[in-house]
Amino acid sequence: MSTKIKIFDTTLRDGEQTPGVSLNIKEKVAIAKQLEILGVDIIEAGFSIASKGDFEAVKAVAESLKSTTVASLARAVKQDIDVAYESVKNAVSPRIHTFIATSDIHMMYKLKMTQHQVLERIKEMVEYSKKYISDIQFSAEDASRSNPLFLYKAYETAIQAGATVLNIPDTVGYSTPEEFGVFVKGIIENVRGIENVDVAVHCHNDLGLAVANTLSAMINGATQLECTINGLGERAGNAALEEIIMSINTRKDLYDYTHNIDTRQLTKTSNLVSTLSGIIVQPNKAIVGKNAFAHESGIHQHGVLAEKSTYEIMTPESVGLLQNDMVLGKHSGRHAFAEKLKEMGYTLTKEEVDETFVKFKEIADKKKQVLTKDIEALLTDKIYMVEEAFVMDSFQISTGNKLISTATLKLIKDSVEITEAATGDGPVDASFNAIERCVGFTMNLEEYKITAVTGGKDALGEVNIRVEANGSHYIGHGVSTDIIEASIKAYLNAANRVYQVMNSKE
Repeated sequence: MSTKIKIFDTTLRDGEQTPGVSLNIKEKVAIAKQLEILGVDIIEAGFSIASKGDFEAVKAVAESLKSTTVASLARAVKQDIDVAYESVKNAVSPRIHTFIATSDIHMMYKLKMTQHQVLERIKEMVEYSKKYISDIQFSAEDASRSNPLFLYKAYETAIQAGATVLNIPDTVGYSTPEEFGVFVKGIIENVRGIENVDVAVHCHNDLGLAVANTLSAMINGATQLECTINGLGERAGNAALEEIIMSINTRKDLYDYTHNIDTRQLTKTSNLVSTLSGIIVQPNKAIVGKNAFAHESGIHQHGVLAEKSTYEIMTPESVGLLQNDMVLGKHSGRHAFAEKLKEMGYTLTKEEVDETFVKFKEIADKKKQVLTKDIEALLTDKIYMVEEAFVMDSFQISTGNKLISTATLKLIKDSVEITEAATGDGPVDASFNAIERCVGFTMNLEEYKITAVTGGKDALGEVNIRVEANGSHYIGHGVSTDIIEASIKAYLNAANRVYQVMNSKE
């Protein structure tokens, strides 16, 4: 009989700790809703005590979902637990996830606590969490480098205090698959009462082994697997959800396990997280990379044309990759457009459909073919982005190989027109300088990437940037058939993010 596993997604907490990633509330809710559609069992929405913004985001996610468990991380400290509860209490299924380190190196240098003090803290804080809600997850930070005998005591203490989930983290990605599997099995065999709780694992990818370690833990008894979309996370990241799930599905001969994930949503979820986080998925990334189902070698192409299974161990359709056939054009109506959105799996309000339809018509007037990816890019660009304090009205560019590039921009803020001109080393640089004059502050451009959403001369250009301002990092995203316009949209998007943060601190 197959074993059912639970998927715990921490994209919004550990994933957001990826250097340079900062998601606003609207974006976190958008990702959380997509994770619910994907079929994730538990979403760790954030670390509520970290900031007011984190608290509000966790609260918003908790109140937005219809069926998924929502957890907040909390140190084994009363104030953390109080705030975590307040943020998740309105969830359909709330969870507090509390943790404390158990390895000698962490207890000695970070906590400055003895083993006895750590055990007392575990007992006290799990019991304290239990007074709020019944579902309590306890994590022993740096478990994989902890003394096994002490770790058994720590987990037994947590169970006796009321924990419903025990998490075994490989916090620094130090373990190897065989070693970690034996380690998890030892915990399951030696911790009294563990048969009454879920056993979770949380693996980091410092040695590139996070997915392998997670699968090894699963076949040795772990019932909750913690992961992130696209493997986002601290340092080298976490175990990638899409790789874990497709490994299980593809190798049923080895893994007799079931789950609630709708794999046809994997590509869509990956694209959404990539766009909103500003972390571009590498082309050769397993499952969701651009080249995951691409074949260039003549031998490979011949084999796939004869029989797909010669070089494809899973189908593109199984992870949500569909043919980009033209189904809409400039003569398409609002009703047909709305039906296409439903077919693509998007549930939008009437206002969101109307707003996106206007942008669709603008693109349809410029492109001969409007493809599914074009529509997805518009949705991500227009619906899930930051509130706009500064809105672009118009721009004009003068450039040439023997001219000084000049950009003139007109922005609207609070119904007031702001017009500025600037020069620069090329049209993009000039445009960015003009934006900075309009908004009244400067930003340091750290990354600038242009990608074509689809093929053809009239393809939508997607621009993703990362900037630094006031010591913090922000992303920007823009889409247009004109790469200058897409660049302006991306830089203005980043500027609006900076402005929003600056304004919230006043």
